[in-house]
Amino acid sequence: MAHNNGGANLAWFITGVTLGTVATLLFASQTNEETRKYLREKATVGKEKLERSGKDALERGRELYDRGKELADEAVQILEKERKTVKRAPGADKATEVASG
Repeated sequence: MAHNNGGANLAWFITGVTLGTVATLLFASQTNEETRKYLREKATVGKEKLERSGKDALERGRELYDRGKELADEAVQILEKERKTVKRAPGADKATEVASG
């Protein structure tokens, strides 16, 4: 099973965007308008990536929740089946009497 580390990926992404923006502002030989346009484009791309990451994380969370619920339901069914098996076992009544006192 693959390990999804979306939080760390998001942190690296934000760090990269920030460093890229700072480098652009420091070393840009563009006009103010060109720089603003570039930053708007990068902000839009960043926003879209963040939205996709958020949607992916939400979807993954829902999948994990659903799978956890399925496993819990299966566990309840197994325990109920085993409880009935033990209850029907020969001598189960005597074991209950001894255990209760």
